[in-house]
Amino acid sequence: MEEKDKLKQQEHYDNKKIRLTITGLNVKPLEATCSQIINSAKDHEFKVKGPVRIPTKTLRVTTRKSPCGEGTNTWDRFEMRIHKRVIDLFCPSELVKEVTSFKLEPGVDVNVNVSNL
Repeated sequence: MEEKDKLKQQEHYDNKKIRLTITGLNVKPLEATCSQIINSAKDHEFKVKGPVRIPTKTLRVTTRKSPCGEGTNTWDRFEMRIHKRVIDLFCPSELVKEVTSFKLEPGVDVNVNVSNL
């Protein structure tokens, strides 16, 4: 019994909180990436929290249509939406590579932050 308790305590101390921040312009590849990360983490029996959906940032640019500045005042409005998800993993930092070892879809960025519990 004591050996099992020591192993559990050692596992607890070895575990780190790993925050994966996933950003992208399109929702479908973003959600696919999140589900791949969560499925692989659950296969390795790690504790997972998320994905937490962060509010969408909308970047807007308004420009004049006329290049010379004469004529009627007509405007073009362009916008780009940035979607973000946050996933927290609780596992040893050496095993993060195993969880995130898959091919990312184009247009999806993953940032990894590691912190102690």
